[in-house]
Amino acid sequence: MHLHKYEKLWLAFGISSLVLFLVIVGVNAFVAGNQPPSSAKTVDPGAVEVTAPFDQPGLKKIGDNEYQLVVVTSAFSFDVGTQDKVVEIPKGATVHIVATTKDVVHGFEIAGTNANMMLEPGHISEATQVFRNEGEFTLLCNEYCGSGHHLMHAKIKVVDQS
Repeated sequence: MHLHKYEKLWLAFGISSLVLFLVIVGVNAFVAGNQPPSSAKTVDPGAVEVTAPFDQPGLKKIGDNEYQLVVVTSAFSFDVGTQDKVVEIPKGATVHIVATTKDVVHGFEIAGTNANMMLEPGHISEATQVFRNEGEFTLLCNEYCGSGHHLMHAKIKVVDQS
């Protein structure tokens, strides 16, 4: 097979551009400290209800304007520690979200934010979110988990405490 001189130049340009792009993305990810999710934190899916912190789901104050939200998912529901499935968070608060599931793979997304996780049985997923604006945010499952998937939701209400 014979390649023309210009074909060789364009092929070299394309390959070198691809390599340069991958190096830039890799270096930026390393410098920013991005890592793939770890499976280091696990929980027995059959014993979630008796394992801390999942034995008491809900919002807990852990510091000055800093909270921990523990969420347990199971068959078409989010357990956020309240009957009405509404969590009130002060405006400007930093919330450390700790979540797991007891049964099948579920999604965890807070609509309107960048909080988005996949919850797998036996694994603990964590995210941190700062709520700077007042309003209501819907917590929803974005992984199809069965016939009642569309019923799976909760609300986060961000309120001004001043």
